[in-house]
Amino acid sequence: MSEFNEFDQQGSVPNRDTGSIISHAFEMYKGVFGYGIVAMIIYMIGGSLIQMLTGFDSASVAEEIKSSGGDFNSLSTPGLPLYMGASSLFGLLLSPLYVGLIYMVNKYNTKNPIEFSDLFIGYRQNFVNILIYSLLAWVISSIALALCVLPIIFVYPFLLLGYPILLFENASATDALSKSFNIAKENYGTFLLTGLLGFLISFAGIFLCIIGIILTAPFIMIVMYSTYCAFLGKPRQIMFSK
Repeated sequence: MSEFNEFDQQGSVPNRDTGSIISHAFEMYKGVFGYGIVAMIIYMIGGSLIQMLTGFDSASVAEEIKSSGGDFNSLSTPGLPLYMGASSLFGLLLSPLYVGLIYMVNKYNTKNPIEFSDLFIGYRQNFVNILIYSLLAWVISSIALALCVLPIIFVYPFLLLGYPILLFENASATDALSKSFNIAKENYGTFLLTGLLGFLISFAGIFLCIIGIILTAPFIMIVMYSTYCAFLGKPRQIMFSK
């Protein structure tokens, strides 16, 4: 059972502009950097196991796409449908880890000691709603991507506050989605630029070196936390009774 104690007066809050939010996120990421890497390693190990179990070889597929000159039928790839389904399910079940990282960032910001078990708080706190929200966000993002890659850039800002709201306000999935949408709608320019820069930084590891994605990908979760602080204030710290 979780208890919502009054939060510490310690901790910083960024201004409501993109530069301040991104700068705050960089400062916060320093404190949970190692745990973000752990989350990404868990994700990559799980992805590798799914490839082995489904018989899908991403390396050979990438090679075929490169050599086909654009004439490649992905539907005929052995194991792809099973791999896509298993990967989507795995990504959904892993979403509480993202919430755990946000929880750790708040503990770092409020000068509370961080424990490794904090990374898994999403499996104890509001777990079902986190899964439902992740599913809704995946559906919305998939529709945006299906229309064209570009719409996802304009849709994602509406999802930026969902995970922090689920954690710190113990909200339902639909309430988190609605509240995130309404706040983003009123501050769309800032949310759009913040989300775009957050994603560019998160995926910078691909261009630096493929393995670099482990180091940079978790950054977008920290951006979510910093954006929440900017527009809703520094959240109270969730404490669990032993």
